[in-house]
Amino acid sequence: MALPESMAAVEIAEPGGPEMLRPVTRPVPRPAAGEVLIRLVAAGVNRPDALQRAGAYDPPPGASDLPGLEGAGHIAALGPGVSGLAEGDAVCGLFPGGGYAAYVTAPAAHLLPVPAGLSLTEAAALPETFFTVWSTVFERGALRAGERFLVHGGASGIGTTAIQLAAARGARVFTTAGSDAKCAACVALGAEVAVNYRDEDYVKRLRAAAGGVDLSLNMVGGSYLGRDVRLLAPDGRLVMIAFLEGPKAELNFAQIMTKRLTVTGATLRPQSVAAKARMADALRREVWPLIEAGRIRPVMDQTFPLADAAAAHARMESSAHIGKIVLTV
Repeated sequence: MALPESMAAVEIAEPGGPEMLRPVTRPVPRPAAGEVLIRLVAAGVNRPDALQRAGAYDPPPGASDLPGLEGAGHIAALGPGVSGLAEGDAVCGLFPGGGYAAYVTAPAAHLLPVPAGLSLTEAAALPETFFTVWSTVFERGALRAGERFLVHGGASGIGTTAIQLAAARGARVFTTAGSDAKCAACVALGAEVAVNYRDEDYVKRLRAAAGGVDLSLNMVGGSYLGRDVRLLAPDGRLVMIAFLEGPKAELNFAQIMTKRLTVTGATLRPQSVAAKARMADALRREVWPLIEAGRIRPVMDQTFPLADAAAAHARMESSAHIGKIVLTV
């Protein structure tokens, strides 16, 4: 396939607000050994993209300076040493960066087939949240069937994914969200109780409803850290993945000791190619069949043209969305 020399993309002009996202023309990248080039149809929008735009989350060494950590499209070219894939294959995948563009390169081991029954736009909303939820909730957090699971921000991309996947695997799911409409959406996805944190004390409500929780996936930080420690049952686990309220808190370590709690955390982007490849294999085996069976679907909020990435970021940072925001290329 003859490849064009240039492509449409969106770059970060300088650190700042959504208005710093600027449509540009860039050279089409070429895949290195073990990589493929994807002609994108859609790209997911995620909180780390906004952090990068604000100057608070630098790309890892060797990654594109363009934002964009996930997307879906068709393979346009194979790099040296890639097997098992062919030009034209429909794929979705995780990128180290560069997804806000018409073409992107990615490690072949981080790609997954587009699940049967999903459009490419829907598939673009899968990788970042599913890799994150699988690795933090089921690998690091070791969630098991029958356990009580709390995910904060239940109406977010991470939250809607975590609710569905935990419920499908037999856990009791609880969540917090910022409006009654968002809480209703979370219950519809499988949450047993959704607490509007603006109106209620979630610790008091969930202690009454469930007696505590076994695992919390916390993307808020700040005061929520100490509150989660109080809510966790003996041998409970707290997994941190973001800090919307800030990374610092005062914790009572006597509670951590006496309840034998595990407090841990993880970020996805800096992990090794091999680690992400293992996650992709697990998703292909454990999760993709649930998607193709219709038991789990990405919750889609809005789509925006690539050139309107600034509006997409403004939508995300308003926190009015439910589910994923996607750019169409």
